[in-house]
Amino acid sequence: MSTVTHTPTAARSGAVKRFFTAREIPVASALVLLIAVTFILNPRFLSPQSTKDLMLNATIMVILAVGQSIVIITRNVDLSVGAILGLTAFGTGTVFDIFPDIPLVLVFVIGMTFGGLLGAINGLLVTSAKVPALVITLGTMYIFRGVLSSWAGSKQFFSGDNPKEFGNLSVDTFFGIPIITIIAVVITVAVAVFMSSVRSGRDLYAIGSDPDAARLFGIPVGGRVLSAFIATGALTGLAGVLYTSRYNSVGALTGSGLELDVVAAVVVGGVAIFGGSGTVAGAAIGAVLLSTITGALTATRVDKFWQQAIVGVLILSAIIIDRVVSLRRTRKLRVSEAKDV
Repeated sequence: MSTVTHTPTAARSGAVKRFFTAREIPVASALVLLIAVTFILNPRFLSPQSTKDLMLNATIMVILAVGQSIVIITRNVDLSVGAILGLTAFGTGTVFDIFPDIPLVLVFVIGMTFGGLLGAINGLLVTSAKVPALVITLGTMYIFRGVLSSWAGSKQFFSGDNPKEFGNLSVDTFFGIPIITIIAVVITVAVAVFMSSVRSGRDLYAIGSDPDAARLFGIPVGGRVLSAFIATGALTGLAGVLYTSRYNSVGALTGSGLELDVVAAVVVGGVAIFGGSGTVAGAAIGAVLLSTITGALTATRVDKFWQQAIVGVLILSAIIIDRVVSLRRTRKLRVSEAKDV
């Protein structure tokens, strides 16, 4: 009887190989390269104030991308996140208008609960009607947007209408990092740990890889998908509350068009659009990359028209890379199975 031993050197070699073949490495490398090139062309790009603005601009998108990645990993998508953000942002302004002395913690709870309820509507429709999420959330996007337009009308809430300590969340820093950015990082880490270490989180990958196989293994597919939509709605609600703190005004048009930017960030971050693979960390890096592109183009005085073209190239590159990697893995698996026969 023979035994197989794994030396520490082989283990380290395997860990290094896994690190450099991780899906997040290409997008992280692109982000570092973008920052380096922009800094060389305009050293003021990384001044303390510019760095703070870059972090603030990326914060909302990071939280939205983390939430969207949860749904996309299950082979679904939520196109209503922009409308949900608009509703929760305007709802936050309304809460402060009616209850100016309300504790801030309660405002966050209300915003996330409101977003979670809207996400639950999406989840229930998707799991009960058995209709693709693309169609369902496209419909709810227009419904939510119509509700917001009717609710807000021409009314707007401005930053001066909110309590000072609420606005300070987007001004105050901790070791140079804005408070709301720290919140986004904590959320990203918490969701990443949940997705990789908790069984219900890993179930979402199984559902995205093969829903029928997941059912055969006893995974409650409908319940897990519903939970994913609720989580996405709750995180979008959190983003809506922080949006009210970050920006000068909220109204009927708040969040318009954000949904496509969020999906783009998730795909660029290495999350497969057909589900089953990718990480929330990659989605967060993708969101930072897309937000940084805007600042980089401004710093280098390049027409912002090119931003959309660059994002399009990044999306196509991410899809092509994902397809090539999938084909290579399938080929390796077939070769391995053939050797075992």
